[in-house]
Amino acid sequence: MPLINIVYASQRHAPSLKKDIAAAITALTAGILHKDPKVTAVIVSEADPADWFAGGASLAEQELASYWIDVHVTEGTNTKDEKAAYLAAVFARMAELIGPLHHETYLHVDEVKADAYGFGGLSQEHRYHHRH
Repeated sequence: MPLINIVYASQRHAPSLKKDIAAAITALTAGILHKDPKVTAVIVSEADPADWFAGGASLAEQELASYWIDVHVTEGTNTKDEKAAYLAAVFARMAELIGPLHHETYLHVDEVKADAYGFGGLSQEHRYHHRH
């Protein structure tokens, strides 16, 4: 049930780009982090490359793209190896979608305590105890 917040800056523009990004990240999150896509929420926002600075220059000046992805998952549900594989796979897929990436491109997997995280008015802790 992750909540995924994606902000990206790219010279590429296509009517379906935001939907393509959301679909790609949802698929990678399901495949690598084992999160159910039926309860995955994704917010995709675009930033102007002229307004995104990395290494002292705008992405527009450098003719590069970048992203900030913040993924909230329940603490302890993924291994270090899964998170490492996810970081690498997302980087590769986003490069395909939005163009050559600046090295200073970020993804953060936030591991949130189960009693403080949930959806539909119920915590993940509550769901766990009612399943077991």
